Amino acid sequence: MEKNQFEALRELTERRDYRALRTALAEENEVDIAEFIEALPEEKATVAFRTLPKELAAEVFSNLPPETQQVIIMSVTDRELSAIVEDLFVDDAVDMLEELPANVVRRVLKNAHPDTRKLINQFLNYPENSVGSIMTAEFMDLKKSMTVEAAIKHIRRTGEESESIYTCYVTDASRRLEGVLTVKELLLAGDEEIVADLMETDLITAETTEDREEAVARMMKYDFITMPVVDRENRLVGIVTVDDVMDVMEEEATEDFEKMAAIAPSEKPYLKTSAFSLAKHRIVWLLVLMISGMITGGILGRYEAAFAAMPLLVTFIPMLTDTGGNAGSQSSTLIIRGMAVGEIGPRDFFKVLWKELRVSLMVGAALSAVNYVRLILMYPGNEMTALTVALALFVTVLLAKTIGGILPMAAKLVHADPAIMAAPLITTIVDAISLVVYFKIACALLPI
Repeated sequence: MEKNQFEALRELTERRDYRALRTALAEENEVDIAEFIEALPEEKATVAFRTLPKELAAEVFSNLPPETQQVIIMSVTDRELSAIVEDLFVDDAVDMLEELPANVVRRVLKNAHPDTRKLINQFLNYPENSVGSIMTAEFMDLKKSMTVEAAIKHIRRTGEESESIYTCYVTDASRRLEGVLTVKELLLAGDEEIVADLMETDLITAETTEDREEAVARMMKYDFITMPVVDRENRLVGIVTVDDVMDVMEEEATEDFEKMAAIAPSEKPYLKTSAFSLAKHRIVWLLVLMISGMITGGILGRYEAAFAAMPLLVTFIPMLTDTGGNAGSQSSTLIIRGMAVGEIGPRDFFKVLWKELRVSLMVGAALSAVNYVRLILMYPGNEMTALTVALALFVTVLLAKTIGGILPMAAKLVHADPAIMAAPLITTIVDAISLVVYFKIACALLPI
């Protein structure tokens, strides 16, 4: 929404010109209207929402954040609340209830139609992060005995209640999924042709209890707009739509970013999360990394005599540890990304290991050669020291890239999230290993 439009709507709200506000809002997109209402004070947000036409109110409500939804629910009448709930798609209603306090949920369910309440409760009982928890129950179903003409009439009659009508699903009397076809195929076929002759029977589906990430990956693989969701008896119970896929991708990407930064995942946006919650989400991993970092201190203490004999060695430690951490982070980031989009799986473990070994040999050789030349020029007469640092750097890069490549895959093999094995943890592990390697080589090559 343009800034001048936003200000014009705010001015109408301030003047309490609700008739003009209703007319102006009706011309805006529901997402923009939701942003406008969200920006208003609570009492004015409710008033602005109540000016919306009935057919627009539910669409705007589904785009509001949970905090604003709660304010509106507690402000409207039971009759108004019932109308909102009945006009929402089931998946939107479920998403809303999952974010609201228990007392607000009770009021919403109390004012829902018994059939709607039963359906919502069924969705709420699906496991968290399952396909069932994100699907919608509003879809277009046909019978294979229908003619094309009858199918199109059925779509016109019932399509308004469906979230998507482009893809139609063919079911039998027991709701078992038998086929799928698109509206395009119906429109291009003759009126007397039968649905059974047009439908595709080689079906790709998801189960209600399946992990939603796996279903999303399958939809992306086949470029589906929607995908049918069936129960254990192959009965069609819902569909996953492309907007559900986008929401899941955003949530999973956010979660992975947080884990890769050593932060416990949070379901709330940053600006709406309290400082205490942010601290709580960060402190655990910081403690783990701090304690593991003590290992590095122990290694340095063990080789204190080497420092005393040749203080110059200390100046190269930051370069070794930083380069090792960066090298490991590069590999882990690529592997985690590849696993997230389905390019890499556990079966590729040895392929990844072999590739990272070859990459690390080339990168390590280049970095070591540059450092050897640099040290010879900066410290004439210290050829063995230069060789020690170059060899230590080569081995560090070799180990760092190998560890960074295989640890995320090892996590997947033991059913842990690969994102955990990201930069902070990889860096901590590589730091300790690089110091041991450095001082072992120094003790072997230098007179200390």
